[in-house]
Amino acid sequence: MEFFESLSQYKRRKTNDVCIGNLMMGSNFPIRVQSMTTTNTLDTEDSVAQCKRIFDAGADLVRLTAQGVREAENLANIRHLLLQQGYNKPLVADIHFNPNAADVAALHVEKVRINPGNFIDKRASFIDINLNDEEYAEELARLREKFVTLINICKNNNTAIRIGVNHGSLSDRIMSRYGDTPEGMVESAIEFLRICVEEGFFNVVLSMKSSNVRVMVHAYRQLVRRMKQEEMQFPLHLGVTEAGEGEDGRVKSAVGIGALLADGIGDTIRVSLTEEPEAEIPVAKALVGYFNNRQNHGKIAQVDASFYNPYSYLKIESRAVANIGGDNPPVVVCDLSAQESITNDIISNLGYQLTEKENGWEKEIDTAPDYLFVGKADISLSTKTGLYIIDNPHNTPLFVWLDAADNMDTIASNLSQNPQAIAIIRTSNINGLAEQRAAILNLRSKKVFNPIIIQRQYSENDVSLLQLKSAADCGPLFIDGLPDGIMISNDGGIGSAQVVSTAFSILQAARVRISKTEFISCPGCGRTLFNLQQTAALIRERTKHLTGLKIGIMGCIVNGPGEMADADYGYVGAGPKKVTLYKGKIAVKKNIPQEEALEELISLIKENGDWKE
Repeated sequence: MEFFESLSQYKRRKTNDVCIGNLMMGSNFPIRVQSMTTTNTLDTEDSVAQCKRIFDAGADLVRLTAQGVREAENLANIRHLLLQQGYNKPLVADIHFNPNAADVAALHVEKVRINPGNFIDKRASFIDINLNDEEYAEELARLREKFVTLINICKNNNTAIRIGVNHGSLSDRIMSRYGDTPEGMVESAIEFLRICVEEGFFNVVLSMKSSNVRVMVHAYRQLVRRMKQEEMQFPLHLGVTEAGEGEDGRVKSAVGIGALLADGIGDTIRVSLTEEPEAEIPVAKALVGYFNNRQNHGKIAQVDASFYNPYSYLKIESRAVANIGGDNPPVVVCDLSAQESITNDIISNLGYQLTEKENGWEKEIDTAPDYLFVGKADISLSTKTGLYIIDNPHNTPLFVWLDAADNMDTIASNLSQNPQAIAIIRTSNINGLAEQRAAILNLRSKKVFNPIIIQRQYSENDVSLLQLKSAADCGPLFIDGLPDGIMISNDGGIGSAQVVSTAFSILQAARVRISKTEFISCPGCGRTLFNLQQTAALIRERTKHLTGLKIGIMGCIVNGPGEMADADYGYVGAGPKKVTLYKGKIAVKKNIPQEEALEELISLIKENGDWKE
């Protein structure tokens, strides 16, 4: 069994119905959107005010942290005050490390989220425990005893449970046997799911979150496959954790969530941004809305799935032509065909500069496009030297423009006779991702290895919408290792430089081309004891020029050290206005006063030779 029923026909995955207070969730209902408070859960008035702002923005449910029994008990006061003020949508308690807090929270809210990695197990750093089968079974029995207690409380109070696996906080038991992998994440969830099934408790939702978009997508796909094998149909909560802010946060979220929504997977989403929580809701609603009525798409050719590897990254074979295809990173093509004239100023704005003698162009920034498609535009440049220009497609035999709906047998025959041709494949299908995927897979199945650039056309004036749509359409294809380049065309009022920036962000989110600093930044919650948004902005401003470096910015230790496990440096909240700095997975400077932490981080980067002016 595979995670998909069809790669050619959109169909929403069939799930159980789950009741969360007065809200129903699952494939028979709309995809729900949600967010999480950043207030101290012991502060009733602040928490209520923020819940109201999130609900007013359009959220279907709101999550609050309950790190201890006191916070879990205060959820009753928050719920009571919200009801008094006319807000009766569901609340969710977020639990880490404290099963007793989960038991209490289940009495007061409609849903409890537990993390299988630390519901029973408590650790600050990984310990390889290498259990034999008998010892492993004993650990599962210990887990079962505590989890069944929570299940029974939830049964008696009509409370739902979310089993929320985090890539950054898998248990020692799972890590020792499966490693820090999507397979380990799936096993962590399945252990708990089997107990739910044995106990006859089906009011359950699952999530498989990671800050690494590839890991997140592969884990969800593997989970769906495993549930099909074990005849389970639980709904799924989608999200890319620690996605960050601005363009990066929106693009990473849209690539990961979009890859799953495109194949009918997902029943509720949270877009985790390092911004005010109510700012997440319009983004989530726009992303969900983009997939509405997807089932009415035009016909898509059947796919040869034997060439499809959806559970781990593998770049599909292609032939290198110039710097496109083969082992080359994916290229970015800037569409300037709507311009009447291509001038020096336009090229400069894209990140190029003329050499001192003005005899050629050079890239000034890493996010300058690799190719320029100018169409019929007049070229009024001092020189073309240093620029890769694609002229009108009818006059440029090297680049062949194709439609993904065309007959692949004919296209394959033509491309086979022109091994140095580069195919630019476009689509107008509302399920364009699936149509372009089908076209690429079918060409490869016919042993056609010409490089392929995917092109998508939009008409957006809102930058955020362009980012969401193009990331959801294009990013998943790169996660699957299919194209060799990307071209985003937009005839709305958005500058070419911004469109190109979005393309580079998509490639970076899919981890196929790194062109800037990557920030793994959490959205914050009631456990965060400093101003996370302000801190993230300051760190970004000081380090955004360190191309290729990965920096984690985390509010606390719950998921921090784990989710930023592949980061080069980490900035993690360690207590009230205290910060611990990491080099890789190692804490090297502990409990630094927050006012000194940024300069200490920069010093740490310099000490290790990774700083540049």
